[in-house]
Amino acid sequence: MITTTGAVFTAVLLLSLGYWLTGGNNIFVFCGVFLTITFFIWGMVCLTFFQKKLAEFTNRLCQTLDIMMDGGDRERIDWEAETFLARISHRLERLYNILQTNRCKAEKEKNELQSLLSDISHQIKVPIANLKMVNETLSTRQVSAEKQREFLQISKSQLDKLDFLIQAMIKTSRLETGMLIFEKKSASLADTLSTALNGVLASMEKKQIDWSVDCPENIAFLHDSRWTAEALYNLLDNAVKYTSVGGSIQVEVQDWEMYLKIDVIDTGKGIPEKEQAEIFKRFYREETVHDIEGIGIGLYLTREIVTKQGGYIKVQSAVGKGSVFSVFLPKK
Repeated sequence: MITTTGAVFTAVLLLSLGYWLTGGNNIFVFCGVFLTITFFIWGMVCLTFFQKKLAEFTNRLCQTLDIMMDGGDRERIDWEAETFLARISHRLERLYNILQTNRCKAEKEKNELQSLLSDISHQIKVPIANLKMVNETLSTRQVSAEKQREFLQISKSQLDKLDFLIQAMIKTSRLETGMLIFEKKSASLADTLSTALNGVLASMEKKQIDWSVDCPENIAFLHDSRWTAEALYNLLDNAVKYTSVGGSIQVEVQDWEMYLKIDVIDTGKGIPEKEQAEIFKRFYREETVHDIEGIGIGLYLTREIVTKQGGYIKVQSAVGKGSVFSVFLPKK
């Protein structure tokens, strides 16, 4: 309104000035009035057109923003078009993709945290319940010294299970959050294997399991010896758990051009084919092995440790014929 009033006032002022300078020439005044009216008409047309385009642009921009906020399908934009809307839409698209990536990442982390908390809750429920039962029995009933020793042994085993679970969860958390930095140094594979084997020798002797290691002593390559030993220990520990008394476990190392292949071969119960894709999941255990001690995190940790060092792991198994877990670690 102010702009229109100002324009009319300026036009009248210019026409009056022109009329005075031309000595009262009516033709000049007529032409001036005609041009002024024409200018105002075209000005109104252009303004109306501009307002319409601005309204369309604003509506499309708002729709695009609403769709982005709702996570729906966006309208296809012609990125080749050199229009103001195309340029802004292109930048909004980039912003949307960044926000979507961050949203998916946050959602994934949230789901993983919920899954982790659920797994922890499930795993600690049984040992805590057992400890409560033992504690209540010892505090409310008169029991013999022999029974006390038996209950204390049960408590110790449950505390050991909780301690093992907590340590495993700490390792898992450090791996998943990226807090763990692998220190890859040139080290002997034979020494790393020896460290892993030392953790299961007592169990193998107890079950009278024959074992053998075929590993050249001169193999040295870049790897984190401590965490690699942890990964190999988990494989050996699983092999011992699921191999019957009098069975056998073999460790064979093959020096390939790009990788070192480490096979852990056992004569255990074997793994059904349909389960082989699941066994590396965190806390996963087959329905048929719940009577065997374990929490289902060893293979998950092994895969994470091997993968984060640039390697990979494979399994070959058949029910009743044992299993072969093959670890491939890069030589450089």
